[in-house]
Amino acid sequence: MPIRSFLRRIAVSVVCIATLISGMPSTAQNASDKAHVDEMLKGLSQGQRIGAVAISPDGSMLAYVRPGKGGSELVLAPFGDPAHTTQVSAAKKGGHCGDSDPSWAPDSRRLAFLSTCEGGESGQPDVFVATVGGDFASGKPKIEVERLTEARGEVGYPEFSPDGSHIAFLYVEGATRAAGALAAMKPWAGVIGEDGVEIQRVAVVDASTHKPVAPSFATPAKLHVYEFDWSPDSKSLAYVAANPPGENNWWVAKLYTQALGAEPQAIFAPAEAAGPLHGLQIAVPRWSPDGKWIAFIGGLMSDQGSTGGDVWLISSTGGEVRNLTPEVKASAAWITWAGNDNLYASELAGGNSQLVEVPAHAHGTMIAVPVYSVPASLGDGRLSMSLSSTQDRSTFVFHANSLEHPMEIYAAKVGGETVTSLAGLKQLTHANDGIQPVWGKAESLNWKNEGFDVQGWLLYPAHYDAAKKYGLIVLVHGGPAAAAESSWGGRGSLSAPAFSAMDYFVLEPNPRGSYGQGEAFTAANRKDFGYGDLRDILAGVDAVTAKIPAVDSKRVGLTGWSYGGFMTMFAVTQTQRFKAAVAGAGISDWKSYYGENSIDQWMTPYFGTSVYDDPKVYAKSSAIDFIGQVKTPTLAVVGDRDGECPAPQSFEFWHALRDEHVPAQLVVYPNEGHGFVNPEHRTDVLVRALDWFAKYMPAGE
Repeated sequence: MPIRSFLRRIAVSVVCIATLISGMPSTAQNASDKAHVDEMLKGLSQGQRIGAVAISPDGSMLAYVRPGKGGSELVLAPFGDPAHTTQVSAAKKGGHCGDSDPSWAPDSRRLAFLSTCEGGESGQPDVFVATVGGDFASGKPKIEVERLTEARGEVGYPEFSPDGSHIAFLYVEGATRAAGALAAMKPWAGVIGEDGVEIQRVAVVDASTHKPVAPSFATPAKLHVYEFDWSPDSKSLAYVAANPPGENNWWVAKLYTQALGAEPQAIFAPAEAAGPLHGLQIAVPRWSPDGKWIAFIGGLMSDQGSTGGDVWLISSTGGEVRNLTPEVKASAAWITWAGNDNLYASELAGGNSQLVEVPAHAHGTMIAVPVYSVPASLGDGRLSMSLSSTQDRSTFVFHANSLEHPMEIYAAKVGGETVTSLAGLKQLTHANDGIQPVWGKAESLNWKNEGFDVQGWLLYPAHYDAAKKYGLIVLVHGGPAAAAESSWGGRGSLSAPAFSAMDYFVLEPNPRGSYGQGEAFTAANRKDFGYGDLRDILAGVDAVTAKIPAVDSKRVGLTGWSYGGFMTMFAVTQTQRFKAAVAGAGISDWKSYYGENSIDQWMTPYFGTSVYDDPKVYAKSSAIDFIGQVKTPTLAVVGDRDGECPAPQSFEFWHALRDEHVPAQLVVYPNEGHGFVNPEHRTDVLVRALDWFAKYMPAGE
């Protein structure tokens, strides 16, 4: 389900369930097997995680975040000698804190960043600026750090104005929790939807201030802002925003421009527009260097923060919008202007991440030769697939990783032939040299079904022997507008590398509804959840079993989280192909779900209308309406404070299976939201899943 959205939790059933496991849940796994899993998880998490990365506009310096003593630390390095790092610190001696979100000023000598190092026990982040002087290239830099803000709430994404005079950032004053629905929801009280609404706005601070000041708001309290961009003259902002509550209304957000000190002007509203963007979503607004145009990503998106679609263009004064990438078989996630006549788009194409140049004013079909197209996950740590670049756009910098390579920082030069592997990029760091995966070989798999080209990732068992037979676990991604990508290590509680390390084949399919094959493919599951996408998945299972005799076709399991949890619940009502299933934070009944959540705006683009106007289209994809057909033993797991896929949905599914005498188990984890934060709980979910698959699809059966 939507990753950064807000569902209203129905608390009555949840409280009753949570009391069953008020402490850390115990598992049926025996001690020796648990020890085996713990050892495997250590191998899965080996290596250094690299945070946000930013290259200076002149290309001389690199800033990035890495693990430090007691937290995260921001370091600088000459671009030509990235191993020679100098720490940029806002920490008091012996302090435990974290730095994040580096962003360069146009002069390439000042660096804005966030730090909690003076936030005390509250961990309050503030905006800091580091001024870099001295002879940095010789290893003798002089770095002065000043705190600019006295914030009281959530702070994110600092950006210098083009003239370097101010820094804008997103700010939720008085925030009581992290924004979005991944975090555990706070207890409900008061007038729902009216009391305690937290609004994210753009705040601005003078970059030359020499003492911390309270942030000054640039956008009004009546609008919740999701993303913004400075105008080239530093006098205005472009941003995507909606009326509060922000968690619910991103799906109907509008594009605004606003001169500082003036009132905002809505220049594009998808809900009011005719044409292919009607009722869809917009993200990543970017102002052209001459100030005449604003480009953005537009398309069918189920999650704020998980961006994919086409590149669109509109005059900065409003008017008609134009699609710059129609019918392209890829999903753009991030854009930047390279001049007044062209942009660069970072996009997902099949199983590859790639960077392409997009003409801004040419007409006709776009033919783009990628700068790179690599089977890896990459980004600079800000937005989905965002990149850091030099001012002239000749060099792009990002961290990247894949199922074969742990995370490092790389640079891509514009010009020349397309780079097709990480080895073809310029590697800037070597933090994880020598680390080898504990899981098996991975490969991109492609198959056709019902006229669609479908891609997925296949992992082999870690100790693969072609003479033996192995079970296959199908892991369906969330979203649905998202994609399984090639990335290093464990990703959440239910992890493909973890299952592979425990000697299963694993298929991560990207069926219709996913990113990576163009907008028509992403929209192909509208009013059809669980049908066409399930047929794509089953066709992928057929492709795997036909390709590899070592796969035991009688031992196929199914799992997934969020939308993958829904697919798990629904699939077992439609087919007996799967011998065991594990549904993480799933949806069992779209009809009751509509009334339980407070992000109903996301559902209309997919179902066409509300459940009250057309309950049949919601019933069509509800597992609960077909529960009598289930024979597959199913484990359901969920957090008791999940605001995205409320726990009652899992309770309803488990309760129905119990009444149907199907082997089932429900585990509710205390104080967890949609994304689990307690490492013991994440481990417990994996151990339980492994135990469930071992019990109901045992080897040698």
